[in-house]
Amino acid sequence: MPVHTSSHRRRRLLAVAATTALVSTLAAACSEITDRLPGQSATTQTPVPVPDGQEALAEFYEQELDWVTCGQGECAELIVPLDYSDPGGETIEISVLKMPATGSRGYLGSLLVNPGGPGGSGVDYAAAADFIVGPDVRRRYDIVGFDPRGVGRSAPVDCVPDAELDDYLGMDPTPDDAAEQRTAEEIAESFAQSCDTNVGPLLGHISTVDVTRDMDILRAALGEERFAYLGKSYGTYLGAVYAEQFPDGVGRFVLDGALPPDLTSAEIAVGQAEGFERATRAWAADCIEEGDCPLGGTVDEVMGGVGDLIERLDAEPVPVRGDARVQEMGEGWATYGMVAAMYDQGQWSFLTDALRDVVETDDATELMALANQYARRTPGGAYTSNIMEAFVAVSCLDRPADAEGYREAMEEAQRRAPTWGRFMVGASSPCDFWPHEPVGGGPRVIEAPGSAPIVVVGTTRDPATPYEWSEQLADQLENGIMVSFDGDGHTAYTRGSECVDKAIDAFYLDGTVPEDGLSC
Repeated sequence: MPVHTSSHRRRRLLAVAATTALVSTLAAACSEITDRLPGQSATTQTPVPVPDGQEALAEFYEQELDWVTCGQGECAELIVPLDYSDPGGETIEISVLKMPATGSRGYLGSLLVNPGGPGGSGVDYAAAADFIVGPDVRRRYDIVGFDPRGVGRSAPVDCVPDAELDDYLGMDPTPDDAAEQRTAEEIAESFAQSCDTNVGPLLGHISTVDVTRDMDILRAALGEERFAYLGKSYGTYLGAVYAEQFPDGVGRFVLDGALPPDLTSAEIAVGQAEGFERATRAWAADCIEEGDCPLGGTVDEVMGGVGDLIERLDAEPVPVRGDARVQEMGEGWATYGMVAAMYDQGQWSFLTDALRDVVETDDATELMALANQYARRTPGGAYTSNIMEAFVAVSCLDRPADAEGYREAMEEAQRRAPTWGRFMVGASSPCDFWPHEPVGGGPRVIEAPGSAPIVVVGTTRDPATPYEWSEQLADQLENGIMVSFDGDGHTAYTRGSECVDKAIDAFYLDGTVPEDGLSC
């Protein structure tokens, strides 16, 4: 993407969610949780005191959750204020799922989980409890997930009809001239206006800080003075902000694949560009090793081939078969398809085959399947999650638009990431037109003094949350502990490293804090 003179740039940040590689697993695990069934709660909670300074919210902190059986778990609705500055005003319901501990001895309490995003469903993630934590942890903890406000089943934001979301995601992310730039700005501005019109007052109250306040009320409703937590990807940011606001509520916290709170939007874009560049080079090496790589015989040739293919699709989109609305794939959808495979090395062979179809037969059907997986979209054109809309809405409240920073970041992004720099940094962002000012406190260092030890896990070739970010957060937290995993894909715990799993399981089960700097 050439550098543009316009001050509006599309923030092509990728939703940093740990669930991309678990789409099929979650779909199966959640199949029984879509409809609530009447039943008895399996557990009752002991009330805990209202925290000092939260007396105005006493009725929320003192509420009892009405658990009902739903599939293999128990569901409830947590009542919270829409606007925490007006606790007597309108309320919203937060959807909560508890997967009770499977063992009969050594119960340790509640372990809250969040898969990332922003916009990932904690309910869906908790439903996959057997896959997201170790078996001993599963036996001794209730695994609890909630859909953050604005997400999934918790007053979800719905900015545009599905057909318009197709247009938004499929837009040209790297405008080549003034006319294409104007089109990008018009699409971004229309998206922001539609969010304002269709979502209403909720749109100004779905920041991460709002969600952490909901989390603390949930902590009390679960009867926990402190709770254990597993946050992946954006969920690490959520956990860090919670620790900043409520250090006394921090139990055994694990933040896997960190998003440091002090990064600006432009810095996130550059970091992700570099992360995906690194991951793509690892895929390229694998593609060559497997033989018959469709884009070249060396890593540099393959990387050049990826860039050439993206430019080709920008100029001449390739047909897609069997999709209700997307009849051809241009650069926008193609880039989502390619980066989707970088989240999990188990997807690499699928990406190689999909690119071979594009190169050899002008058929983008399988590459579109990867893009659909990323966007939680079916070939029929229906979105099964609102993550793509919630991601924008939360991000625009959490961090200020940074047009000047993006201009300065363009050259650095292209230098660090020749393939992905243009995609991550360019075009126009809805945040430039957002109807609400950021309310999340903006980029800042979070130290969380007084908290219990917080374990931060980083994967060396993580595409969406580069390894250096985990080091950064662990260094900034007053009680941060760093665990490193030398591997590929997004996040580490329960993704194949016996070393990481053993360390994290011991922390959850026995409170054994890993050695700071542990390398796996």
